[in-house]
Amino acid sequence: MRGFATLTTFLAVSGCASGGAPPSLLPRPAEAIDPRVEVVRPMNDRPVDASFAGKLAALVGQARSGDAAFEAEAAEARRLASSAGAPQSESWIAAEEALSRAVAAKEATARALGDIDSLGGDRLHANGGLAPNDLAALQQASAEVFAIDQRQSQALKAIQAQLGR
Repeated sequence: MRGFATLTTFLAVSGCASGGAPPSLLPRPAEAIDPRVEVVRPMNDRPVDASFAGKLAALVGQARSGDAAFEAEAAEARRLASSAGAPQSESWIAAEEALSRAVAAKEATARALGDIDSLGGDRLHANGGLAPNDLAALQQASAEVFAIDQRQSQALKAIQAQLGR
């Protein structure tokens, strides 16, 4: 048994001495790179894909034209709400109907916002990522349509408040 322990110890010690040169403790070339140095340009610095930009522009255009239709309906709803009588009166019902038409007119903007998100998600899934300029174009289109959507939502809330809802 004692011989087995000695043999095991000998094999363990000999395994540590590989016979080659020990690893150098000098700095490696990668350690000489300063991590605070900014990257000069993104690796994928190509322009925005023309097809992608065209689809985004069409969706922003859809939201803008939908906003024009919404504004006409919202103006009518505001006018009727300002002169509406008590709840359930004829004038109040007319204002509620106008409000419903304004809500329906908001659909074009909401649809454009959803389609922009879907377009970005589809492109992300298909390509495994978005190029920096494509991402910037997507974010810009989304922000513009989102601003229109928020303004429309605030207008609807104001009309609802006029009607006592």
